[in-house]
Amino acid sequence: MAHLTTALRHRQGSAFAELGLTPAAARALHELDPDHPLPARDLAERLGCDRSNVTVLVDKLEQAGLVERRTDPADRRQKTLVVTREGRDVRNQVTGVMSDSRLLSGLTDRELSTLRDLVWKVSDGGCPEPCGPE
Repeated sequence: MAHLTTALRHRQGSAFAELGLTPAAARALHELDPDHPLPARDLAERLGCDRSNVTVLVDKLEQAGLVERRTDPADRRQKTLVVTREGRDVRNQVTGVMSDSRLLSGLTDRELSTLRDLVWKVSDGGCPEPCGPE
């Protein structure tokens, strides 16, 4: 598992670098919906990180022309993050990188099914904490 994760991160990291992004900045851009501006605090929640870390990521995305901070028309005290036209294009490329399945292309349908089942099993059904009543 660790080898697969390392290979995936390496491929994604290289592809993100070609786009001028770090993996963290790419993930932040991916989490932003181009059609729905989002406050930075909501992005921090989605990313599961501190707002100060999001500020650094957004600064980088803004300097690259991919995101703009704009005043929220509903609450002028708040800024929202808006994906620019160029940001939409790069975000689409990031999505392509994140969904690239070439590492698994050598597997048959049966092998993919087995892999999915095994990953689900070892991840405790996708629940890091106990699910439901015990």
